[in-house]
Amino acid sequence: MSKIAIIGATGRAGSQLLEEALRRGHSVTAIARNASKKLGERAGVVVKDVDVNDAQALQDAVAGHDVVLSAAHFSTLPASAIIEPVKKAGVKRLLVVGGAGSLLLPGDTKVIDSPGFPDEYRAEATAGGVYLDTLRAEKDLDWTFLSPSAEFVEGERTGKFRLGTDRLLINTEGKSWISFADFAIAMLDEVEQPKHSRQRFTVGY
Repeated sequence: MSKIAIIGATGRAGSQLLEEALRRGHSVTAIARNASKKLGERAGVVVKDVDVNDAQALQDAVAGHDVVLSAAHFSTLPASAIIEPVKKAGVKRLLVVGGAGSLLLPGDTKVIDSPGFPDEYRAEATAGGVYLDTLRAEKDLDWTFLSPSAEFVEGERTGKFRLGTDRLLINTEGKSWISFADFAIAMLDEVEQPKHSRQRFTVGY
């Protein structure tokens, strides 16, 4: 059993990470701006209301944990806002809910550079790529960046999916997707049995 801190634990991805961690018997600290209001009291969960822009508060919240999972949005804060407090708190492992925009398509173009990429996702996808580049230059943390497929959606927990590295996973019908629940399985598998240290990998059906 690990002590896991989840940043952004009330969001769609973060809430599924919380559920999966609890399902596996881990001790969880749920971190979000209004975490106590949204989560209330739950067995096995320490709830901490923290604004992730407050570096000292975040450092204090993650101190003493074995691993930090970050499901914070990229476009609202720089990578350093997560990375530096985690490092200063002495936590060695950081696993990040990534984005699909930096994944590669056939021909080695990035998803974000493909024709028809939605403008409403461009800022978040661009910031996600910068975050990944920042992690790749990181010398101290044992980091992992897990990119979802093109469609990251609500759906059932099946436990049946594929893993890849830097290329977008597309099924035989031409669809690229993963549910938040199955994404959480892949992330917690990595927490328990690390196979992608200092790497990005991806998950899809």
